[in-house]
Amino acid sequence: MDEQLIAKRNLKIMWFANFFIAGSMTMVLPFISLYIDSFGNFSDQYVQHWSGITFGVTFVTAFIFSPLWGRIGDKYGRRKLLIFSAFGMACSILLMGFVNTVWQLFLLRMFMGVFAGFISMSQAFISTQTPKEMAGRVLGTLQTGTITGQLIGPLLGGLLADTFGYSATFKWTSIAIFISAALVITTKEYRMKDVKGTKTSYTTKEVFKHISRNPLLLNVLLISTLIQIAHFSIQPILSLYVSELHGPANLALFSGIAFSAAGLGNLMMARQWGKMADRYGYIKILIVLLFIAGLVYLPGAFVTNIWQLVVIRFALGVAIGGIIPVRVAYIRQEAPIAMQGEVLGYNTSLRFLGNVIGPVMGGFIAGYFGISSVFLITSGLLLLSGFLLFAAMQKNPKLVKHSA
Repeated sequence: MDEQLIAKRNLKIMWFANFFIAGSMTMVLPFISLYIDSFGNFSDQYVQHWSGITFGVTFVTAFIFSPLWGRIGDKYGRRKLLIFSAFGMACSILLMGFVNTVWQLFLLRMFMGVFAGFISMSQAFISTQTPKEMAGRVLGTLQTGTITGQLIGPLLGGLLADTFGYSATFKWTSIAIFISAALVITTKEYRMKDVKGTKTSYTTKEVFKHISRNPLLLNVLLISTLIQIAHFSIQPILSLYVSELHGPANLALFSGIAFSAAGLGNLMMARQWGKMADRYGYIKILIVLLFIAGLVYLPGAFVTNIWQLVVIRFALGVAIGGIIPVRVAYIRQEAPIAMQGEVLGYNTSLRFLGNVIGPVMGGFIAGYFGISSVFLITSGLLLLSGFLLFAAMQKNPKLVKHSA
């Protein structure tokens, strides 16, 4: 089997692996607070407090470990690391089905964060097998697997929780992740040959030096945090906003529609944005996406009914859908293959940092200034990201490539 056929087969397998991973990770998120409440007779404040902590601690440990896994993947290969990551997550979630205290759940969520970089590692795995000129399209295709899982996961998780209970849902979820590990076992790993004369390994110091010498690459990595802060600032309080607009009737259903609308827009356009970026240049398309996302988010502060919010969430998904694959494709273009895992690890780590800051910041702003103000701040952060990247592009025109 030649390398091109291996790459196509690996892409198909990793699409399904990411589908199962993303679906599994989102299956349990909607009822973590309800699961905590089932451990005892707690106050609402206690449940909300520990729900936020147990949700966020996974991202804290993932923030710490992502660069390490990226470096190990560069040195020893990513296939074994993906299998290790999937088994680690599966075991963590399986054990969550047996806990009976908040502390046990907290520690397992923290432990799970050590292995939480599966999807970013899969991007590096596929990226190093993909020619630069088609990286956006291929990574956009891979992204649709993740999005599809994220769309189906919460619905399936709610159904399982209602039917079998919370504990059983964690156990069923772990099975889906074990399936992902089994799928990865069937892949074959190889890396495309880099430019002749390029080193086969790099020290962390050399990786930092490479990033610091490319202001555009550095900006792309740093704005990952701003983008995630913006995207996650509204997530924990979106249901409350839906309640304000629509009232308590069928709240879970309409909250689910509002959440899923962004995922649907994301699913429809992720591959298309990747193709456009391959053609016109990754930085240019990334700037366009950031400005579109910022402008789309702004009217969310002024909506008066649920369907206006759904339309805005869908439009946001259309823009956000291209940001991840275009960003990874740009790193594929700018980082030598032998250091891509570590660079992508830093990118993932900065994203996880945003995942931690965003919900806390959103809750704080909503508590003091109202939920509408979160949309205004979020819009501002996305526009700021676009301006920063645009300024870096204008300052360093020689670093901007028309296309891969």
